[in-house]
Amino acid sequence: MTSARHDRPLLALAIRLGGVMGLSIMAALIKLASTRGIHLAEIIFWRQFITVPILLVWAWFAGQGVGRERLRLLATKRPRDHAMRGVYGMIGMVFNFGAVILLPLAEATTINFSAPIWAVILSIVFLKEKVGIWRWGAVLAGFAGILVIAQPGDGHIPLFGAAVAMAGAFMIALISIQIRDLSRTENPMAIVFWFAMMSSVCSLPFMLFVAKAHAPLDWLILLGTGLAGTWGQLMITAALRYGKVSSVIVMDYSAIVWATLFGWLLFAVLPPITTLFGAPLVIAAGIIIAWRERVVRRAPFTDQRGTAGT
Repeated sequence: MTSARHDRPLLALAIRLGGVMGLSIMAALIKLASTRGIHLAEIIFWRQFITVPILLVWAWFAGQGVGRERLRLLATKRPRDHAMRGVYGMIGMVFNFGAVILLPLAEATTINFSAPIWAVILSIVFLKEKVGIWRWGAVLAGFAGILVIAQPGDGHIPLFGAAVAMAGAFMIALISIQIRDLSRTENPMAIVFWFAMMSSVCSLPFMLFVAKAHAPLDWLILLGTGLAGTWGQLMITAALRYGKVSSVIVMDYSAIVWATLFGWLLFAVLPPITTLFGAPLVIAAGIIIAWRERVVRRAPFTDQRGTAGT
């Protein structure tokens, strides 16, 4: 598998690009659902619940043997870790879906790109990792870009919405640590499946208070949210079978193109000049961080001061 992954970098990039498109479509449909009066809790439930039967059917036909043996791809020996992933993931969805609802799509997407910046900070706090001038510079540039986009005090975008988006990016960074740990022993499909199961169960009680009858178009939007989200999640994960994270992550920034396009087509909103200036700073910060992470992994014998791996 390792050699196949290295031999097919273009395929990895194409798959990742398709996954980003799927998640971008999901974000646009979430915002569209909100404008039609569908509650955030209901959007979260249907987004996750729709994933469960899709993966059950997929695992059944992809598996071998008879009976429950065909679902072996979804088996796990770490239910507690998946439960914790479900809790963190639910919190992350509230913030990230909330950001899409509160902010224009382009701004919500760009602030979402600050996840690598938070990952650097988390690595310092929890992993006691030494970070040098390159990554510190990227962190500062990224936050400067967010300030340019948010323009505190001018009312271009609500500061509460910007704060929600920042919290969502922080949760993405935190969850990525969990997923990295789960990936050591778990099949990618199992990680997605158990997250969908856990979050569906957690969000189900809220449906008693927010669920209501919908028009056929509303149901199509909710269905599309679940299908696009599942498609995006699986393709984002599948890309890592053919390319390294540091190589394919650059495709994630194509989301700003989709966000701008959908914002214009569905909501007649184009990003202002401040976003056009701030977005490159945030994107450049993420690319620099990914590049330095790759350099660090290639130089394991650096001196104890951490000068070569910063």
